[in-house]
Amino acid sequence: MTTPTTPARSPVRTRIAPSPTGFLHLGTARTALFSWAYARHHGGQFVLRIEDTDVARSTQDSVEQILASMHWLGLEYDEGPVYQMQRLERYHAVVEQMIAAGTAYRCYCTPEELDAMREAQKARGEKTRYDGRWRPEPGKTLPPIPDGVKPVVRFRNPVDGDVTWDDLVKGPITINNREIDDLIILRPDGVPTYNFAVVIDDWDMAITHVFRGDEHINNTPWQINIFNALGAPLPAFGHIPVILGDDGLKLSKRRGAVSVTAYEENGYLPEAMLNYLARLGWSHGDDELFSREQLVSWFDGGHISKSPAQWDPAKLEWVNAHYIKHADDARLAGLVAAQFAKRGLTPPARLEAMCALFKDRCSTTVALADWLAMYASPVTPSEADRAQHLTEAVKPAVLALADKLEALAVWDKAGINAAIKETIGAHGLKMPQLAIPVRVLACGRAQTPSVDAVLELFDKEILLNRLRSV
Repeated sequence: MTTPTTPARSPVRTRIAPSPTGFLHLGTARTALFSWAYARHHGGQFVLRIEDTDVARSTQDSVEQILASMHWLGLEYDEGPVYQMQRLERYHAVVEQMIAAGTAYRCYCTPEELDAMREAQKARGEKTRYDGRWRPEPGKTLPPIPDGVKPVVRFRNPVDGDVTWDDLVKGPITINNREIDDLIILRPDGVPTYNFAVVIDDWDMAITHVFRGDEHINNTPWQINIFNALGAPLPAFGHIPVILGDDGLKLSKRRGAVSVTAYEENGYLPEAMLNYLARLGWSHGDDELFSREQLVSWFDGGHISKSPAQWDPAKLEWVNAHYIKHADDARLAGLVAAQFAKRGLTPPARLEAMCALFKDRCSTTVALADWLAMYASPVTPSEADRAQHLTEAVKPAVLALADKLEALAVWDKAGINAAIKETIGAHGLKMPQLAIPVRVLACGRAQTPSVDAVLELFDKEILLNRLRSV
């Protein structure tokens, strides 16, 4: 669905509101990206809210991982992080106002009563729902308040009519109020439930547009009804289809998903992840590769797919390889040095030049570090490579080349190339007959970029020792 480029409310304010019960997974990262890009496109603000009311499962480690993921992706926020558990006083005040206004009420049902209620409904073949026994109605006598039971507070949901909204992604959606019951908005311990807290937060933060996963569609009618009960302005809602894994099932924190920071650790660049996530359920014509600035220019909220997106690791690698190929060599050297530090390796002196030579062959900085490790640590050629390429006929030429290289007054590509050519001429060989054995000894593998360019970046003494190990 394509939406107008001019939003209905201004200034545009969007938000992302992850729960710190685990890492920031890819679906939430994509939602954050869409929310951020929409706000930036319209010159608005983007807010980060931490929805930490699941006290038992929320952790500070998860909060820190969320913040690190947002920073790595470059999704800078204009406000926040705002923590829900620091806003309890506000939620309680609104609850009391709603009770006074008759749009909420206290319910003293025990867990045992609720279980019995549901079992009786099942036995009658009915949909299980709260039966409204504590809901105030004109002329209705409520049960006596039981001793020792801490009440919940329920929202007095309308019993008639429909809830309809024009979804930014899916178009018009209608759900009848009889399909939903009186939602608990405040638990006995005083902690608000998700559907209530999110409304108060979006109202207080003047959020105008809410992008979120389409698993929230069933929550939206409750939230709209609470907004209306409070006389608060409604945000526009856009529900984004899920991301499916290789097995066709939804990626989630609990099944198949990988944290955003894991991709950083595995050698992906943030601009590549941003580019790939943006194309995962959104398009701008046939454009596959684009900058952050282009994304902001194009992302008006339209062209978001109504169908689930398919996670494709190979496509992500292709995108990442493109960005590595065009990355600044000094930046790549810093990333490879960090990979080396994890392996206990000291970065070699000419790491930047090494990155420039090998980056075209790599789809991640981990793969680049794998290549360049030969400059920082010993190599062990495979027995198969030694048997195939280091024949008795070629060993004298390798040793002769080592002598010529040792005699070079200037250690550079031109001198190395000349020494190789002199050696193959003197021994009646063709270039591959010498270059491949040299690669096997020096690099531990038979295929590399141009052999003279590769050898130039070695420490001279290390290279000579490897060649003489023939």
